[in-house]
Amino acid sequence: MNTRSAGPADAGAAATVAPGAHLTLHYRLSLADSGSDVINTFGERPATLTLGLGQLAEALEQCLLGLSEGERRVFELDSAFGPRNPDMVQKLSRTAFDANVDAPGEFQAGDPIELPLADGRRMGGVLKALTDRYALLDFNHPLAGQRVQFEVHILGVL
Repeated sequence: MNTRSAGPADAGAAATVAPGAHLTLHYRLSLADSGSDVINTFGERPATLTLGLGQLAEALEQCLLGLSEGERRVFELDSAFGPRNPDMVQKLSRTAFDANVDAPGEFQAGDPIELPLADGRRMGGVLKALTDRYALLDFNHPLAGQRVQFEVHILGVL
């Protein structure tokens, strides 16, 4: 939502980002140590999103709160996607893996994988190794445990 009131006294005031705001923005998410881009909308079509719907990680959304329309900022975050959790690396028998994926013979290390959960949802991970006996899967967020840089330019706030 827009945090400014509609009145002549603030006719020139820029709208600021608040919870539930609808935004148009450019952003760049990169690895802080290497500078490698994960995503970059600068020079392309801007992104649109609504805060609080999970379209961005919560830590990234928190950076946007209070920014004004037209503002451009850069944030460095140590744990925007949480720490790496060794318990999220799981070994699954090759038989169970093949029974739960589409086209079981077409995977190789590094491929993204989705497996069904008991409640019908799907859980995504990365295949780390595949042998005749097992599949090693990493269900951590790919950016977990990594420092990231978040550059943002707020174009519009509703």
